Amino acid sequence: MRDIAVFSGSAHPELAAEVCGHLGVPLSPVRTSRFANDCLEVQLQANCRERDVFLIQPLVTPVQENLVELLLMCDAARGASASRITVVMPHYAYARSDKKDAPRISIGGRLVADLMVTAGASRVLAMTLHSPQMHGFFSVPVDHLHALRELAAHFHDYDLSRTTVVSPDLGNAKEAAAFARMLGAQVAAGAKQRFADDRVSISAVIGDVTDRDVIVLDDEIAKGSTVLELLDRLREMKPRSIRVACTHGLFAAGALKRLSAQPDVLEIVCTNTVPIPLEEYTEKLKVLSIAPALAEAVRRIHNGESVSALFDAHTT
Repeated sequence: MRDIAVFSGSAHPELAAEVCGHLGVPLSPVRTSRFANDCLEVQLQANCRERDVFLIQPLVTPVQENLVELLLMCDAARGASASRITVVMPHYAYARSDKKDAPRISIGGRLVADLMVTAGASRVLAMTLHSPQMHGFFSVPVDHLHALRELAAHFHDYDLSRTTVVSPDLGNAKEAAAFARMLGAQVAAGAKQRFADDRVSISAVIGDVTDRDVIVLDDEIAKGSTVLELLDRLREMKPRSIRVACTHGLFAAGALKRLSAQPDVLEIVCTNTVPIPLEEYTEKLKVLSIAPALAEAVRRIHNGESVSALFDAHTT
C-alpha cells in the first residue's frame, strides 16, 4: 500500500505488528524517551509528509502515560505535515467516563476526545466503545468496530441448540441481542445496580437460562465483580454450562484468576484489543485476534471505502 505510514505507541506493539502484517506494510519505528524532569518526548522515525498516517495505541495501563504518548505522536505527525492522522484506538479507557452522575466531576471521555483532536487527530478508529454516545464526544469522524463476528466465529464450533446469551445488565442488552442473533440463540439480561466501581448487585436474570448453555457477554471485564455477581444469580437458575466472553480482557487485580477458579466456568474468551501478560494466562483463557478486522478497516479508510459495510449483521 502506497502513501501509508503506520506507527505504534508503547501500549501494544504486538497488535500493531500483526495489523501491519495483514496490510503488507512495515511498522514504522518510533523513539520514545524521557527527560530528566520526567517529561516524555516522541519522535516518529519515518517520513510523514503528505502521507496517510495511522497511530495504533490502546489506552491501557498505565493509561495516562499511554495517553500522553499518543497525544505527542499526533502532534509529531501533524508537525511533520501528514496529510491525515487516524488514531487507531482498540480500547478507549476513558469511554467509561461518559456522563455526569455525581456533582463536580469531569466527563473524561469528552475531555480526552477533545485532547486528541487538538493534538492533530483527524479521524478515530475504535473498537467496542463502552457506550454509543461516545461518538458524539469527538468532533472528527469515528469508525466504530465491534468484535462480535470474531466471538461468534469461535462459538459456532459448539452445539448452540440450547444456548442463551446473557448480558450482565440492560445497558449491554442490545449488543447481547445482536450476538444472540448471530448464533441463533436466545438472549437474557441481568438487572444490575452499581454502588461503586467494584461493587454491584444483580437482583435477577430476565430470560430463560435453566438447563441451557449460557454465554455471558460483556464489553469489557476489569475487576470481574459484575461477572462474579452474575454467576451467583445464574447458579440459582441451574444452567447446563457457563462460558464468559468479552471484547476487552482488562483483567485487573487478579480478575482472570478469580474467574478461572470458578469450577462451572468452562471457558473465558476475549480479544487482543489489550495486551494480556503471559504470566496471567490460564488454561480456560482463549484470546482471539482482531488484527485482521483492524487491518481491513485501515485499508478501507485509506482507500476511501465504506467501513460500515464490514458489519452487515450488526452496526453499532
